[in-house]
Amino acid sequence: MSDAAIRITRGLGGEVDVDGPVDAFAASILARAGFDTYPMLRGVWIRLPFDRGRRWESEHATWAAEMLTAARYTVDLDPDLRHAPAAASTPPPRRAKTVMTAQSSSAEPTQRPRR
Repeated sequence: MSDAAIRITRGLGGEVDVDGPVDAFAASILARAGFDTYPMLRGVWIRLPFDRGRRWESEHATWAAEMLTAARYTVDLDPDLRHAPAAASTPPPRRAKTVMTAQSSSAEPTQRPRR
């Protein structure tokens, strides 16, 4: 891995592009986050699909940055792309832990008759 940062930015035309040292593993992470890769004469062009909306682009750019950071890449995410999830009013209640037990078949009687 290189010390240079992978940059995820919004271009002047509104497209979300990736620049920087992207190796095969980083490219697979970006593909998982929804980025497309197009071969060019001087390397590859990595971008999100057009016309998905700014919110979708921000969510996927933030997700890609989080996954790349977790994989120990240095990432520079454009502040315009940073997605802030909506705050939940109350967390869902926790379920009590239960133990799974074997249950008898309904076709068989639960106890054998005594003789």
